[in-house]
Amino acid sequence: MTSPFGAPAVGRGRDDACPGALRLHSADDGALARVRLPGGLLTAAQAEALARLSVELGDGHLDLTSRGNVQLRGLSPDAGGELGARLGAAGLLPSIRHERVRNVVASPLARLDGRGHADVQAWTHEVDALLCASDALTDLSGRFLFVLDDGRGDVAALGGDVTLIARPGGAAVLHVGPVAPDSGIAVPAEDGPRWVLRAAEEFLRLARGAGQRAWRVREVDPDGSRIRARLGGPQAPAEAVADCPPPAFGVVRDACGEGVGLSLGVRFGRSSARQWRLLATVAARGSGELRLTPWRGVVLPGLTAADALAASHELSEAGFITDPASPWQGASACTGLPGCAKSLADVRRDAADALAAQPPYDTPRLPVHWSGCERRCGHPGGRWVDVLATADGYQVTVHGTDRADLPGTQQTSAAIAAARSTLQTRTT
Repeated sequence: MTSPFGAPAVGRGRDDACPGALRLHSADDGALARVRLPGGLLTAAQAEALARLSVELGDGHLDLTSRGNVQLRGLSPDAGGELGARLGAAGLLPSIRHERVRNVVASPLARLDGRGHADVQAWTHEVDALLCASDALTDLSGRFLFVLDDGRGDVAALGGDVTLIARPGGAAVLHVGPVAPDSGIAVPAEDGPRWVLRAAEEFLRLARGAGQRAWRVREVDPDGSRIRARLGGPQAPAEAVADCPPPAFGVVRDACGEGVGLSLGVRFGRSSARQWRLLATVAARGSGELRLTPWRGVVLPGLTAADALAASHELSEAGFITDPASPWQGASACTGLPGCAKSLADVRRDAADALAAQPPYDTPRLPVHWSGCERRCGHPGGRWVDVLATADGYQVTVHGTDRADLPGTQQTSAAIAAARSTLQTRTT
């Protein structure tokens, strides 16, 4: 297997070891469990249940992943059985056989701010139900990713294996593999979830027919054309795919300027059980729902402007990020030392120091991710600034922009800030 920045591996020689809620991963700080949350959707009661589990079985913290899932750390090696039973009781484990393949990200602001063309939360529920009802799709790897975009383009660039993008007038476009202007299949929005599952099934058939054990579409069909040919369906008109930044922190407003929710960030995606309980409490004041984002943030729908503003102050005091100008917007890091023995640095400490030295931002910036080694665990998709620990310090490069081929520079706060500003000159 190669680096995520090299050529894809073909014909995997081993099973996918991606962690799940039942298949625990051994780390330096104990066992780790990853709980899949399709679309990042949680009820307030489920969030409270996760907080209890983190305290009673883990280290008292919860981590958000780059796919809007949740991880518990510091578990005992034999905690899987009790964890699974309690997750099932909370409605977070609808199918034991499918628990690692429920990888679905969706536009977190859908039906909130007046943008977009579809209720992707409804799509998410249907995709999840169809997935859990399919015996064949239990063969997907824990890395295979479904992406559901409401048309604004916020999640379309996250490197999904199958991506469904809503269009105006009840239409949708299905992409298999890379999302490109001329690579879509036109499908009715109401049938979109079924097309998504068909594409996953064709991927498995293609890999099986070639005698390959593949985790991602790119390993057997780099441009997705073979799977699209198997699916049939009319080609969608060629058009540029929208490109929208992640939700800004702060009050979410609809097209009329009224408050409809709150968007906030979680520092390095890690929060204490106490913080989680506060999130659940605030969510209960609105719709009772939490939407975890692929950028390690949370959207709380159903709050009025006044309630969202009050909650923003309350959550900020508790350590969450609610200022839209914060340099923490789009910032993430791997676990680093001391939690990971492979890391070359305490990346979260170093990242926090670098972010503290940066001024507030008055314009959007690229995401930035600190990594302790070349595996770059948890890095974002699309365009992002890579701050990589090496034996000689940190190296800063930009991936996915017209500056991606520049040689790396050594980390300074100014170098990172300059690299993040390449959002203004990004390619399409």
